[in-house]
Amino acid sequence: MKVKVAILGCSGRMGRNLIQAAIEHKSVELVGGSVRVGSSFENFDLGEIAGIGAIGQKTTTDYQELLAADVLIDFTSIEATLEHIEWCQQHNKALVIGTTGFSDQQVETLKVAGKNIPVILAPNTSVGVNLLFKLLEITAKAIGDYTDIEIFEAHHRFKKDAPSGTAVKMGQVIADTLGRDLNEVAVYGREGITEERSRETIGFATVRAGDIVGEHTAYFADIGERLELTHKASSRMTFALGAMRAAFWLSEAEPGFYDMQDVLGLKD
Repeated sequence: MKVKVAILGCSGRMGRNLIQAAIEHKSVELVGGSVRVGSSFENFDLGEIAGIGAIGQKTTTDYQELLAADVLIDFTSIEATLEHIEWCQQHNKALVIGTTGFSDQQVETLKVAGKNIPVILAPNTSVGVNLLFKLLEITAKAIGDYTDIEIFEAHHRFKKDAPSGTAVKMGQVIADTLGRDLNEVAVYGREGITEERSRETIGFATVRAGDIVGEHTAYFADIGERLELTHKASSRMTFALGAMRAAFWLSEAEPGFYDMQDVLGLKD
């Protein structure tokens, strides 16, 4: 069985990788892609946007032309995604969301939508990163109570949200495992003369430079030793291929609010 997929915002850096991944994936059929109204890529061939040659399908600004899709994939912006989730509910379409930076209130909006349609919210669709989340849970259970925990992340100069959605998710996994409220214990950067570090806090450090695709490290540091769990992405295709895997899984799911841990069967 092939899942019919449409890509929202397909002219961006991630969108182009999603086009290529959809074309190459044996279980996916690419049936369309959207661009914003006024985009210079309106009515462009999807394959040419991805740099792999014409495939005979054009971009559109009319979502009605995407109704053939079983699952839509969205790596756009917060504002656009919130509009897309409304459209998907109206037309009973499943949605994979790779957009990051949502507030807690906006996430609640997405969760409510999951009562009507299948929704995946994945700050990172890489299989490796989601295995990292599971390793963080295991590590936090074993040594989190007596180590200092810090999260480092680096991305390209064009990324807008900081810290990254993946870094925040890492912190959330650790905090939940340790019974802490991330909103209360997160420390986003340090400057000047400060008090001694509290063991309860979870620190975040951010780098934005060049064309770094994505690097994430969690430090569990004690006196005399530390454990570092790291994931480095060298290509956006790892996220695109993970998104296709998520789309295939979501096509057979009941309405609900899911993440990549569900897709990979990593939940207890």
